[in-house]
Amino acid sequence: MIDTAALKTYFTGLQARLVAAAEAIEGESGGRTPRVLPPGRFRADPWQKETGQPLGGNGLTCIIEGGRVFERGGVAFSHVTGAALPASATAKRPELTGCAFEAMGVSLVLHPENPYCPTAHMNVRALVASKPGEEPVGWFGGGMDLTPYYPFEDDIRHFHATSKQALAPFGDDVHARYKKWCDDYFFLKHRNEPRGVGGVFFDDLSEGGFERCFALTQAVGDAFTDAYFPIIERRQDLSYGERERDFQAYRRGRYVEFNLVWDRGTLFGLQSGGRTESILMSLPPVVKWRYDWTPEAGSPEAHLYDVLPARDWV
Repeated sequence: MIDTAALKTYFTGLQARLVAAAEAIEGESGGRTPRVLPPGRFRADPWQKETGQPLGGNGLTCIIEGGRVFERGGVAFSHVTGAALPASATAKRPELTGCAFEAMGVSLVLHPENPYCPTAHMNVRALVASKPGEEPVGWFGGGMDLTPYYPFEDDIRHFHATSKQALAPFGDDVHARYKKWCDDYFFLKHRNEPRGVGGVFFDDLSEGGFERCFALTQAVGDAFTDAYFPIIERRQDLSYGERERDFQAYRRGRYVEFNLVWDRGTLFGLQSGGRTESILMSLPPVVKWRYDWTPEAGSPEAHLYDVLPARDWV
């Protein structure tokens, strides 16, 4: 049995906890950009799909821009339904072509202003497909990954160790498999380059039944706060200048390229008629591209390329 009520209770609760944790990092100080909202607070933007559209449902997008710490951050919950799965969802499951579906989950992307603080992404989701006269079919997906600009290896090890600990109850080989999946997935094939330093990733998860898969998904979602926010607390007050901001903007270009060219979640949202503002909240506010540029050998910027190749961090 697929308990969609339990799914919604968990996902909405997770969103609230993540927003509260990010707001605690922001503290009482305001950002550089004047806002109507109180300092350090996310804007809560509830939305509802209009009747008659290909995709039905609703959600809540919580967004911050110009914060003291986060130049842009979004934590979004969505619960949508559709008459037929989009192509991105049936590519590996052609037998489900034409199935009605219900999808829900939480997506988070945080872009700190300080280049010494890494960008982070986390997503946990569930999808249920159904045909008249047949039992519903459900599966889960998600993960979290880290994208530093000026990396600290202690931070990277902490992020991976927290991910590994979260997955330990589900099998000795689970973390290793999901880490490799993350390394393979968050890879810019057109540049032969990783997007960041990885984490864990899983998709189309149904093995072991609903309860096991739901528990694993919760473990990943719940671990993010301990994996990421201690890094921000350590690095948020480090001094930086225009050089560091310029390199951060250049590397953010890789983030944009991945999300718009390769990311299955972005494709699913756009193909199914999802809410564009919520789908594209993941994009950073300041980005640069350069033609055929590489950092000077031995520079702090070049160090990033030393740590990007996949390795065992814990």
